[in-house]
Amino acid sequence: MRLLLALLLSATAALADTVDFQPLAAQVRRVGEALEVLGEPLTGPQRTALDSALISGDIAKVQAALDSRVLFEVNINPELRVKVAPGNAKPALVEDGWRVFLVRITNEAGATAPLHATSPQAQKLYSSNYPPSKPAPGELPAAERWLDLTLPDARPLLPKLSGLGIEYRLIALYSRDAGKREARFTFDVGQGTQDLGFRAQADILFDSAPAREITLRVRDEKGAPATGCFLIRDAAERVYPAQTKRLAPDFFFHPQIYRDDGGKIRLPDGAYSIEFTRGPESLPETRKVTVTADTKELTFQVHRWIDPAATGWWSGDHHIHAAGCAHYTNPTEGVHAPDMALHCRGEDLKIGANLTWGPCFDYQKQFFTGKEDPASRPPYLIRYDIEVSGFGSHKSGHLCLLCLHDEMYPGGTSSLHWPTLGLNTLRWAKKQGAVCGPAHSGWGLRMPDNALPSYAVPPYDSIGADEYIVDVANDAEGPDGKTVPAVDFMSMVDTPATWELNMWYHTLNAGFRTRISGETDFPCIYGERVGLGRSYVKLDGPLSYDSWCEGIRQGRSYVGDGRSHLLDFKVDGLGVGEDRGNGPSELRLDAPRKVKVTVRAAALLPEKPDPKIRGLGTVTGQWGNASDKPFWHIERSRLGETRSVNVEIVVNGESVARQALLADGVQHELSFEIDLAKSSWVTARILASSHTNPVFVEIGGKPIRTNACSIEWCLAGVDTCWKQKENTYAPAELEAAKAAYTHAREVYRARLAEAK
Repeated sequence: MRLLLALLLSATAALADTVDFQPLAAQVRRVGEALEVLGEPLTGPQRTALDSALISGDIAKVQAALDSRVLFEVNINPELRVKVAPGNAKPALVEDGWRVFLVRITNEAGATAPLHATSPQAQKLYSSNYPPSKPAPGELPAAERWLDLTLPDARPLLPKLSGLGIEYRLIALYSRDAGKREARFTFDVGQGTQDLGFRAQADILFDSAPAREITLRVRDEKGAPATGCFLIRDAAERVYPAQTKRLAPDFFFHPQIYRDDGGKIRLPDGAYSIEFTRGPESLPETRKVTVTADTKELTFQVHRWIDPAATGWWSGDHHIHAAGCAHYTNPTEGVHAPDMALHCRGEDLKIGANLTWGPCFDYQKQFFTGKEDPASRPPYLIRYDIEVSGFGSHKSGHLCLLCLHDEMYPGGTSSLHWPTLGLNTLRWAKKQGAVCGPAHSGWGLRMPDNALPSYAVPPYDSIGADEYIVDVANDAEGPDGKTVPAVDFMSMVDTPATWELNMWYHTLNAGFRTRISGETDFPCIYGERVGLGRSYVKLDGPLSYDSWCEGIRQGRSYVGDGRSHLLDFKVDGLGVGEDRGNGPSELRLDAPRKVKVTVRAAALLPEKPDPKIRGLGTVTGQWGNASDKPFWHIERSRLGETRSVNVEIVVNGESVARQALLADGVQHELSFEIDLAKSSWVTARILASSHTNPVFVEIGGKPIRTNACSIEWCLAGVDTCWKQKENTYAPAELEAAKAAYTHAREVYRARLAEAK
């Protein structure tokens, strides 16, 4: 075997002289990205050595930098014969866990087929979904089949070899057992390509470290049992449990896991760094832990910097998914409500709207009940609803439909028969009393600048609040037969802030009273965790999913990233969503005058700026890359190099007053005096971190028609949207679409005349 390895290395060295460096460098970078995704990144010294080698343009140095991670050296000779020898990686595994290694391939044949690996010691073992299979004739007994293996080939990797003379692939190995275990591996690029004799086989003796079961004790800030989020890495920066082939409730696209009090993990002996959090309202704790035979329990307690729920402000994310995007679609058809509920609890997210959409629709629809799911544990409530995405009217803009009583549009039992005109879907949902709004509002509304407001007409060419420009000007029939707005809210936080807010500001200027709500679109736009976009709804009575959604409809809320808070926003003592007999959030004055605006504000920034987010641009100077993630983040709000942010008062889309707020986690009572000369809407914001809903101030009985230019912008938007969306409507709905657009134009023209 040593002779074979020497021959393989000799062939690799000879071929290196003929390999172009640039494609090899690109392939190696993809491998590095894949290791990050799988939770087994290159160590600091390995990254440093590889970066240096890539800068030098020296293939030999690139190979040397990766050599300690290579478990197999594979050679494909010009006759397409595949032989293999052990590499230099330490053959160390862990009981009941995965390890990822590199395979270096010398491809003298330029083969572009997939690489395969097999082992007589292997069977599917990693999950109870795959019980040990009975041995077929000629197979080893189940007791000797202790291994599972896979060759990851999902993005950023490619499923087939590139044909490049030298490249790297990954192999992930799972060990059922602890102790010394041997396995034989054979590689091929198609049936019959294995080399003759034993040259296609590599026998490797592994040392599999035993894993100890450890109980996690989690307590909230009051000492009661709770749920926490844990990011566990060893000294080599490997993530535990391994991300390879994780199944719910642990998600393979997450480095972190979530555990209730009393939850279990399995770790081999060694040193670990454990980061413990519970959503953005908690202070993260990083702890160094050494696991030994005496380690039975680890105890963690939540430490908050703020608790909005203590004063009746309840957090929620109206847009999460249990299937599709980053989730598995096979073999599990996504995950179930208990898994998503665990993640919501671990992020201290009180309300989770679990929206069924295109992928796995027919599987996930079985969990809809029209009420809170049994997986709810008050005050953590989860419920199934619908996002119209991947079917129906999705081409003209996705829709979130909350508080549905019937999840299926009449005429079928799946997603294939839904209307292609979003307004038709909204009218069906509103008849049920649903709370409705466009998802990921900014898509299709990009601007050439980042001014607020901007008068450049967006292209309306995507899946955000596009048809909204028409729907907001149309009505629907409510469950009691009375006329209600067709749209209740616009979604915020999961697309660029200026794109979302610009549309909202213009339609508020036109006199519409759409509210905003925060969403994550987990795990599609954001897969990092639920609740990256949130709404905080003020409730005077008990918390329920329906009452929280009704708070969204009434605008009794603010939205944001959870790192800043605008509590109890009031204009002349009237809070958002409060009703003095004129309707929610409506203040009436006899004549123009000054009004007093108050808000209880708090934010938390680290002492030093985060250079990664800082480089995207801030609201204190040029926005820079507004279209780069994270779209909303308190770091974008930082004033220069300070630890402060601006709290702004916005009247009719314009910032009219501001006060600097020290983002040290302390709540501050802020007060402003604002002149109102005409009927107006008033909000507060920490731009790109949090934003309140408006208080509407009518003066002298006149409606809000604050800006004729905004209404003209809306009119131009209707025409642009029609040009983009006309072909997305089914022939049977085309006349209804024309009528909806015509009605919207008439409404805007009438309001434009009033404004002038």
